[in-house]
Amino acid sequence: MRKPVYRALLFFVFRFAAGVENVAGEEFDSVAGLSPQQLRQVFQHSPLPALPVGTSAVAADPRAARLGQFLFFDPRLSANGRIACATCHRPELGFSDGRPTAVGLAPSHRHTPSLWNVAYNRWYFWDGRADSLWSQALKPIESPRELGSSRLRLAHLVAADPELATAYETVFGALPELTDTERFPPEGRPVADDPDHPHHRAWSSMRPEDRTAIDRVFSNVGKAIAAYERRLVSRNSPFDVFVAGLRDGDVTRQSALSPAALRGLEIFFGSGQCRVCHSGPSFSDGEFHDLRLPGRSDSPNDPGRFEGIRRLLSDPFNTRGSYSDRRDGPSARRLDHLATGPQSWGRFKTPTLRNVALSPPYMHQGQLASLSEVIDYYSTLRGARPAGHHAEAILVERRFSPRQAADLIAFLQSLTDAEVDPALLAPPASPLP
Repeated sequence: MRKPVYRALLFFVFRFAAGVENVAGEEFDSVAGLSPQQLRQVFQHSPLPALPVGTSAVAADPRAARLGQFLFFDPRLSANGRIACATCHRPELGFSDGRPTAVGLAPSHRHTPSLWNVAYNRWYFWDGRADSLWSQALKPIESPRELGSSRLRLAHLVAADPELATAYETVFGALPELTDTERFPPEGRPVADDPDHPHHRAWSSMRPEDRTAIDRVFSNVGKAIAAYERRLVSRNSPFDVFVAGLRDGDVTRQSALSPAALRGLEIFFGSGQCRVCHSGPSFSDGEFHDLRLPGRSDSPNDPGRFEGIRRLLSDPFNTRGSYSDRRDGPSARRLDHLATGPQSWGRFKTPTLRNVALSPPYMHQGQLASLSEVIDYYSTLRGARPAGHHAEAILVERRFSPRQAADLIAFLQSLTDAEVDPALLAPPASPLP
């Protein structure tokens, strides 16, 4: 079929499929191979909606975002003064790092996820051990393998830097007076599994009300970083332009997808069953699945969501905790329905596919180096672990032909839109507006 005719028919089917159920089946076969239901599903993936209400009171505060952006790129947050959030979340690498697994002060055992569109996430980290963006931002600061710092060190940094202190107090109010280092040691954090750790001993020596004051500063720093990360939004990919063209009848916009990407779209929403997990405008169901990928040799038995739920429910910085601004919000209510069990073992969060082409390698331990390897794995399940009692029924060999694999990759590449205000991609000169 000639290209203009193909596109005209494709527009007709997409435009009217939601309300026209009696179009001849052979017309669907000749146009896109999709049922009316599948065509409606395409429209469910675009446009990306407005940002959800944040889980902190300063989520939309530009002053908090400015402070958070400064801190995101500031290596002083780390124990050695050389590692920042941006060390692993590099803007030029899709806010990932291009490595199979992250490397901070020491190698990690999981891949660095991208930060594009993180404001839309329901859970954070591969195992979902955080339920808000601000809580997620805190964990790497104190992780011994990542920044290796402590909340007391961070509070002293903010209080001792005149610009940081002014920016913080403009958003959050007065800092505690920290000059008495007997009362507020230079370093300290809770280390529940190592009570003899110097950080834990220093933390335990403090009065409860002083620990609460430091925890407040710590959580506020996370809220500032989250306010910045909420601005990393990708919503105008060729796929989005194409769908917008279908909605408004703009033939020029409809040409945003190549013929190969259009064929890949057919597979994605049809025989490939990709949208079962990669659903909605974020191209993710936000939940956890076991793809039966073998773990890396240094971490072969990662418990994933099984351990993530336990850590989330015990976290004082979850959305139900004392430092949350939305303790009665939907994120907090979700915690009431969480329970761990053997079915959670080895399950990891479905990542977004928006800008997926920018951040190889892939999967929770970077086991697959390229999109070609990802498609090949779903096609053949080569090397997959044996299916267990709680195996996912949807995970079966798809047996894509070489052309189908190439078309799927073309479609995934059409989800790329890295256009963002360039000022967000580098540290500001000052944390002050």
